[in-house]
Amino acid sequence: MNAAEREAGAVFFETAGWERPFWYASNEALLGEYGDAVLPREHEWDARWWSPIINAEHLAMRERVAMIDLSAFAQFDISGPGALDYLQRLTVAQLDRPVGRLIYTPLLAENGGFRADLTVVRLGEREFRVITGGADGARDRKWFVDHLPEDGSVAFADVTSAVCTLGLWGPRAREVLQSALTSAGPSSDDVSHAAFGFGTARRITVGTVPVLALRVSYVGELGWELHAPFEQGPRLWDTIAEAGAPFGIVPAGIGVYGTTGRLEKGYRLMGAELDSEYDPVEAGLAPPKVKAADFIGKQAYLAARESGPAATLCTLTVDDHTSAAGIPRYPQGGEPILTLDGQRIVDRKGRGSYVTSAGSAPSLGTYLLMAYLPAEYAVEGTRLLVEYMTERYPVTVARAGRTPLFDPDDARMKA
Repeated sequence: MNAAEREAGAVFFETAGWERPFWYASNEALLGEYGDAVLPREHEWDARWWSPIINAEHLAMRERVAMIDLSAFAQFDISGPGALDYLQRLTVAQLDRPVGRLIYTPLLAENGGFRADLTVVRLGEREFRVITGGADGARDRKWFVDHLPEDGSVAFADVTSAVCTLGLWGPRAREVLQSALTSAGPSSDDVSHAAFGFGTARRITVGTVPVLALRVSYVGELGWELHAPFEQGPRLWDTIAEAGAPFGIVPAGIGVYGTTGRLEKGYRLMGAELDSEYDPVEAGLAPPKVKAADFIGKQAYLAARESGPAATLCTLTVDDHTSAAGIPRYPQGGEPILTLDGQRIVDRKGRGSYVTSAGSAPSLGTYLLMAYLPAEYAVEGTRLLVEYMTERYPVTVARAGRTPLFDPDDARMKA
């Protein structure tokens, strides 16, 4: 895919040795299409490693459809007679699910804090695929390997370098995929919602490329992750691009996937919202039920459920960006959240509130922050301050907990 991305003017950054497109210069024409809806930034510092093209790509995805290279994902195949019990021991979620199901799950440290968060696909009775973030791969691989049973009942294979991944999302994603399925001739694959429901996986053929398709979304849109043999990446890219052309498809970068799309949906990110200092109850990621199987961190997790959160992860809007110099400024993450009288906010565990993630929400016409807040502040409508570059800007708690600001019922991605 890299050659096609370079031809499209990809601006790359690096993750764990992978070149990843942040945005595409070929999408500059979208700036004229969307005008001020791209939420431009005037100050040079706030625009570091950013472009208004990111927001334009985001809007094109929400309106039409986008394709996103996710080949940096780390992927592990876990199989054998002991595979299910082994994974149950590591994960919070119930993994004893039917073949073809996707399961999102945290992994915990003994203290109940986050060790990882990832997706597990049940490919067979004794076969699973684990998919985790590119930046998290080496750490997560060690955790899995360190906990392999000594009796040889589980086989572990790192298949990261053997698999490429292309995300396809947007309201026209189904039309694009169906068109790509028939590009090499008649296809029996049915990607309707009834035949291919959200949270499931199936093997299909896209053009002539064998694909493990996952109906899942980290951007809150209808679509799929398409996982294929690595050497088939260029053909998969070209097939989807050709099939998507009549539907206005655009390539989009990680600026959309990891920031704008994610923040509009309030999705948590490992290393930002999720770390060892916070638990699934505080992050809003605790499943309704606790599985019977024992798992690492379970006792601390049960205690957290019993005691309730010391802080709740919230989504905040910035109400006025105007600095003393009259220039709009945009917090980047890591800034303290303060009371209206400028006091530091600290929860009962002694943790100060700060911005865990920040970024544009182009579909909402606003700028979003995420932060953990104690119960007395984690109330929708609460007004607070964020301190950025020695100045303070008014913010409002827009959501307390997991419900997103954009498409709160998830109707778009489950269409």
